[in-house]
Amino acid sequence: MIGRLRGRLLEKQAPNLVLDVQGVGYELQAPMSTFYQLPELEQEVSLFTHLSVREDAHVLYGFSSDNERQLFRTLIRVNGVGPKLALSILSAMEFEAFLNCVQQNDSTTLTRIPGVGKKTAERLIVEMRDRLDGLPNQGAQVEAPAMRLTAGIASPQEDAISALIALGYKPQEASRWVQSVQEEGLSSEALIRRALKAAL
Repeated sequence: MIGRLRGRLLEKQAPNLVLDVQGVGYELQAPMSTFYQLPELEQEVSLFTHLSVREDAHVLYGFSSDNERQLFRTLIRVNGVGPKLALSILSAMEFEAFLNCVQQNDSTTLTRIPGVGKKTAERLIVEMRDRLDGLPNQGAQVEAPAMRLTAGIASPQEDAISALIALGYKPQEASRWVQSVQEEGLSSEALIRRALKAAL
């Protein structure tokens, strides 16, 4: 089991990133909460990891903190919630917001996350409520410095739309939300953060 990786950040196009660990390039998927904490390309980064083994693929997930990984692992133990959906949940809302939805039985907000239908939202509330005591209290997420997600020529708006589509949102929705929050000088990650808040 791969529990943690430390290496040079080669690529980052949400939700995917590549980490060079002593000459070996590891492909990982990470929630936006982790992307907000990543350094610039070519800088060293250390990530907690979770390896998901399926019949057709082995997928490595990366997290900026062990608390984040713990919440991810708790989510995928919920019936009907796989790693991809857990990644969407972690990307769509901060820990405190998710906790509030569970405590307040707010299934409506949860159903706005791609892949979360009414039954899944209700199941999340019931099953996660029983596991809240074992979850870390992360508090509010720290605003990360503005940075580009990729080293390519795509604009921050294009990067943001691509990231939202990769997280499960429809292209039309992703484009509309990014346009609605767009301001001059905003980075890709700032646009994604605002668009995700607009989506909820």
